[in-house]
Amino acid sequence: MTGALPVPGLAPAFDVAVRLGRLEDHGITRAGHRRVVPIVGGRVSGLFAAQILPGGADWQLVRPDGAVEIDTRYTARTPAGEYVYLRTFGVRSGRPEVLQALLRGDPVDPSEYYFRIGVQLETSAPTLVELEHSIFVAAAVRDADQVRYTAYRVT
Repeated sequence: MTGALPVPGLAPAFDVAVRLGRLEDHGITRAGHRRVVPIVGGRVSGLFAAQILPGGADWQLVRPDGAVEIDTRYTARTPAGEYVYLRTFGVRSGRPEVLQALLRGDPVDPSEYYFRIGVQLETSAPTLVELEHSIFVAAAVRDADQVRYTAYRVT
């Protein structure tokens, strides 16, 4: 084996703003404390532009320590009518009072909590298929009625 291992970097790729519906608290299930947050719209800009379509959701699990496991799936459509399926997975954590403030929709400085996600893309669009060949990560922000993030391509 020759040469040093490459050190990954981060390159800004696209911005996402996901509009959210009303949280549905499913209570304690066999998987844990389940919450579902409907995705009702939004936008993507950057390496590609698209409108986020209603119908997706964030299927959250609230851990006993209060941290929230994020599991979103939603679809975006480009101006050319091409579809992009987005899936994110990650964690949002912080002090209990900060997490409660976010749950109420109160404004909270993003430095007060940890919200990191991995982003996977899937598409049949020939002009966008290269996006499937990369790993993306993001630091997200939770506002009262939306989640925002900039996805970075891991180089």
